[in-house]
Amino acid sequence: MNAIVSALHVATIKGTRLRSVERIELDERGAAGDRKFFVVDENARMLNGKQLGELQAVIASIDGERLVVEFPDGTIVDGEVVLAEPMPTKFFSHTVVGREVQGAWSQALSDYAGRSLRLLATGSAVDRGAKGPVSLVSRGSLRGLAEHARTDSVDVRRFRMLIEIDGVEPNAEDAWIGQPLQVGESLLRFDGHVGRCLVTSRDPETGVVTLPTLDLLREYRREIESTEPLPFGVYGRVLRGGSVHVGDALEFA
Repeated sequence: MNAIVSALHVATIKGTRLRSVERIELDERGAAGDRKFFVVDENARMLNGKQLGELQAVIASIDGERLVVEFPDGTIVDGEVVLAEPMPTKFFSHTVVGREVQGAWSQALSDYAGRSLRLLATGSAVDRGAKGPVSLVSRGSLRGLAEHARTDSVDVRRFRMLIEIDGVEPNAEDAWIGQPLQVGESLLRFDGHVGRCLVTSRDPETGVVTLPTLDLLREYRREIESTEPLPFGVYGRVLRGGSVHVGDALEFA
């Protein structure tokens, strides 16, 4: 296999715009700082880009304990992270304990979205927790989908994946389920296919629905044997942590 890491994407706040980085540090919870924060509504229910597409126009980053959040109108909320007491939240079908970030961030997000929101911190707010903190998709798969959609390209950020690779045929990653892979310093095992939802139809910078991704996947991928419906890309566990850089090779372990 001649696959290499072609891009790495993280989101400091779950649902906000993905940022491209040159390196990530992986442990059993995923990439350090990725989905470290998440947003809840007045009922303490987690919201992501599916319910709140406009989050994708918000850019967040963290350096140490300093969180910077930039809004489309140029407003920036910047400061040290101070956390309140732990509180349970509704996170899909289970409960995640988070701590509200004190300061101006919750109010700024509420003003932006036009509804009451709170910003919480947790160890990691990836969808599948420790069962699936890493995700991967190939450029070959993106090219195959673009060909089916009769468009020049499909932005990888629509799929909100951590690792993008190049050098393999379209959907080659489908066959890697259960197979340990050495990626940079890390050892990963992909345990399932990522079933897709409405988020992928949204433009990754504006959150506006611009591509019928689910319809395309129904046409293009519905006959594929997979662990989840409408599969595109794979998710898995970190068996051994370490650094992963853009340009690192992938090897079967």
